[in-house]
Amino acid sequence: MFTDLHCSPRCTRTEHALQTHHTMTANPIPEVSSSTPPLRSRRGVLALGLGGLLALGGCGQGNVAPASSFLLLDGSTVTTADFRGKVTLVNFWATTCVSCVKEMPALAETYTKYRERGFETIAVAMSYDPPEWVVNFANTRQLPFKVSLDNTGAIARDWGDVRLTPTTYIVDKQGRIVKRYVGEPDFAALHRLLEKLLAES
Repeated sequence: MFTDLHCSPRCTRTEHALQTHHTMTANPIPEVSSSTPPLRSRRGVLALGLGGLLALGGCGQGNVAPASSFLLLDGSTVTTADFRGKVTLVNFWATTCVSCVKEMPALAETYTKYRERGFETIAVAMSYDPPEWVVNFANTRQLPFKVSLDNTGAIARDWGDVRLTPTTYIVDKQGRIVKRYVGEPDFAALHRLLEKLLAES
């Protein structure tokens, strides 16, 4: 069941939202070669509440997911309509976001666990994230789900003007947003929600 909560008190800002590309010289992926920039330290990053559950703007139930077009790393595109009939997780993230990087293995495991049952995942990289960093991250981490570049910031704006990362939406088979998480979700609770949504017709 959708939980109607006020959205502002548990939101916190992350350091990378204030960074500009020309000043980002460290590598977001510590275990790859020095040719790509290292993960930003936690300095200046305000911790996001784990499992911070928020409602979509307006805090109403059954919001229809925006009609977005997602540019994938291979140059192809998918749309929100393509996910109808599936339960979909839409994750807004950045390579410079410590919490985003931390939760990626759990997102990958969740996708692998449920994909055969009609579950889809798309990770949308924020507009300020350099595309080459995103490609490098996706390749070196072998992310099994779709990764999209929000070059203009239009997708983030359409999905409630997303500015905090990670922000994750759960969309049901009818294309309705049923949950929004800011910060790393409680994955046990998330899996219970997915079990319920996947069982629905």
